[in-house]
Amino acid sequence: MKYFSTIFFVAGFLLAKTLSAQELCQGAYFTEAQGKEFLTKNVPKNKAAWEKRASAIRANMLEGMDLLPLPPKPTSAPIIHSRRVMNGYTVENIAFESMAGIFVTGNLYRPLQPQASNAAILCPHGHGNDPRFAEPAQVRSAMLARMGAIVLTLDMIGYGDSKQSEHKIPKALKLQTINTMRALDYLLSLPNVDPERVGVTGESGGGTQTFILAALDDRVKVSVPCVMVSAHFFGGCTCESGMPIHKKGEFQTNNVEIAALAAPRPMLLISDGGDWTLNVPQVEYPHIQKIYGFYGQKEKVVNAHFANEKHDYGPSKRKAMYPFMAKYLGLNMSMITDASGAIDETLVSMLPRAALEVFTSAHPRPASAVVGDAAVMGLLE
Repeated sequence: MKYFSTIFFVAGFLLAKTLSAQELCQGAYFTEAQGKEFLTKNVPKNKAAWEKRASAIRANMLEGMDLLPLPPKPTSAPIIHSRRVMNGYTVENIAFESMAGIFVTGNLYRPLQPQASNAAILCPHGHGNDPRFAEPAQVRSAMLARMGAIVLTLDMIGYGDSKQSEHKIPKALKLQTINTMRALDYLLSLPNVDPERVGVTGESGGGTQTFILAALDDRVKVSVPCVMVSAHFFGGCTCESGMPIHKKGEFQTNNVEIAALAAPRPMLLISDGGDWTLNVPQVEYPHIQKIYGFYGQKEKVVNAHFANEKHDYGPSKRKAMYPFMAKYLGLNMSMITDASGAIDETLVSMLPRAALEVFTSAHPRPASAVVGDAAVMGLLE
């Protein structure tokens, strides 16, 4: 009898896996025409209709990511070291637990000039060669800190100091969402952080983290997803579309609707002509703008489009983001502009990777860390 029970269990498990795989919407799941058609067919008629659909989208995301309930929040103290005083800001190396045995790693940028109260900004990054140490993450974090925000830039799993598992584990999306939520917990626990002045911005896969966090966590007051919101492209990595958050049975959504869950909180969509965001001005932006219009806040969603640029968070895209964050988070633009009023990123100095690493011979990773793909996946099951 036990033998047959085992057979039925395994068969059921494999069937569930197959059904789950059929519900995954990955990469260019739609063509551009199909993405546009989907939005056209799903234009909500009014605020009540949108909020009913928004509730269904959120519920499907939470179920699809297996986030109900969230794991218990650890009570361990964060690890912070190697404070460096820079030009108008400081940088520290930091790690804290998001769930028992999982450490979020990154850098904490603070304004050197004392603030009566601080905005807080989370800066997730996209895929690449350890992007936390690269120019887009360092420069935007430091510039925002000069402007008066406390900024946390954190590693994707499998990147930088976050080497407890490979990046593309099956439940990467669940773990990264838990990590960003716990990162907000940490930022909001800091003295003098104003809970009404909280932002998040990231590019590519970090753009996905940005709009997913804003969709699920209303503590995010301002969001700037960069080069990621697309009607036809659903994210090409397990950390974006490796779990069934876009489709369940007859129910279907896409990243445009997920991004729109931020309404009516301020959101800047940054797009370009060299990737899957090429149609944002004509397709994705008007759809989201209509939803903001239901709240009488149409002006709070903005699109900065760079038709001749490619997939990155380069200087021109960052220079579109700074004034938007300043406007809605009460930051000081004069701290990043020259005498002519132009934004000057030369105020920031790049630090070498070794200066920003969290786990070193002097500061080893805690022995309590859970290591290995199977072990980390075991925590997420």
